[in-house]
Amino acid sequence: MSTSTSLTAAFAPETLRQHGLTPNEYEKIKQLLGGREPTITELGIFSVMWSEHCSYKSSRVHLQRLPTRSRLVVQGPGENAGIIDIGDGWACAFKIESHNHPSFIEPFQGATTGVGGILRDIFTMGARPVAVMDSLRFGPITAKAAGLRPDGQPRAAVPTETLSTQAVPTQGEIHKNHSILEGVVSGVASYGNCFGVPNLGGETKFEPCYSGNPLVNAFALALVRKNEIFYARAAGEGNPVI
Repeated sequence: MSTSTSLTAAFAPETLRQHGLTPNEYEKIKQLLGGREPTITELGIFSVMWSEHCSYKSSRVHLQRLPTRSRLVVQGPGENAGIIDIGDGWACAFKIESHNHPSFIEPFQGATTGVGGILRDIFTMGARPVAVMDSLRFGPITAKAAGLRPDGQPRAAVPTETLSTQAVPTQGEIHKNHSILEGVVSGVASYGNCFGVPNLGGETKFEPCYSGNPLVNAFALALVRKNEIFYARAAGEGNPVI
């Protein structure tokens, strides 16, 4: 398979899998390109833009069930952030984002970029950020919380049926969970402090099911005058795409 940007032959199924694309999605790409095969560069662009992170292609059906229309809704889905009318010519812009797997791979940077991303999304609409909150889930960070004795064995008080349906974290996993917790909390604090926006609250819970799969959900709130909202729209033919 050629890696040039000229026209290429059909891609192997393994290549599509590596790009997170299904055969049906590949056929849709060819339709959008007028029936021709995409180049490797174009395939990569579609892979990114049609990813779950960018397009919510698997969760969109569930998100569509949420209410989004009201006389107080200034901006619903489709923009950088949601905006609600709060009266007297003012509105609040807000955004929620999860950075789960990035925070597992690199806890500090994963949490930092999660907070930074939603702050970016609201101030690009002309709003001034005023608060950050977060909802966090981690695996147990102590042997006691994991139902283990100091020697790493299950406590006698833990029912055997519970042990059979719920994986008991190892000492290594407990140490890893603790490291993730420290990195995530430091990352959230670092970006908020650098940006000058306070973290007003949140929640943190620990369960064995989050060992190796932490949940890092960040929320940001901002204020904006209704007549000063910026929208991510462009009009006119021939505008350059940068």
